[in-house]
Amino acid sequence: MHCIRVATLHQRDAVQNEAKSRRDSNGGSYGIAVGALTGGTLSRLPPAVAGALPQWFAVETRNRFEKKVASQLNQKGFEVFLPLLTEHHTWSDRQKAISIPLFPGYAFVHMLSSLDSYRAILQTAGLIRFVNFGGTVVAVPPKQIDDLQLLLQEKRSFSLCPFVHTGQRVRIRGGSLHGLEGIVVEHEKEKLVISIQSIQRSLAIEIKGYELELV
Repeated sequence: MHCIRVATLHQRDAVQNEAKSRRDSNGGSYGIAVGALTGGTLSRLPPAVAGALPQWFAVETRNRFEKKVASQLNQKGFEVFLPLLTEHHTWSDRQKAISIPLFPGYAFVHMLSSLDSYRAILQTAGLIRFVNFGGTVVAVPPKQIDDLQLLLQEKRSFSLCPFVHTGQRVRIRGGSLHGLEGIVVEHEKEKLVISIQSIQRSLAIEIKGYELELV
């Protein structure tokens, strides 16, 4: 596994496009049945479960529409998590900080599994679909969202890597990243890899000096 610094935008996009191609060729992710959008309505939706709590789902957006989609969904009353990076661009006469999506083409929405929610989300300009496999979608485990939010909140340096799903799973003990979970890969034992399985994306952070425990 060769990690790539987040500051290198061109290389980052190349890694993500390669991972997206692999995901698309495999059909995407898998999970609860959602059905297809036909004539503006959804069919084969799973039954709503009384007392069920909202879950996180990944949605795919048009290129450069991530922020517009997130804004529209917020206006509709949905909680949206759009991971952003701040990049500093320098010109001859000025400098400017620009926020760009960490995962271009993707956002995460917190919602109840209901016909009204699916309809409202799919009827959003710039939104393509829920990340799916054969007409099904999978809820993103809340721990994956929590860990990603913690990493961004703490502004720790990290790298974007090709998707990783095998290796020794560990948890950080102590410090500002306490509770963060990920995978230690055999040939990169000083890095902790955090993966978002539904969109086939991985991040890696240096773990030298951290106390770890097996999960």
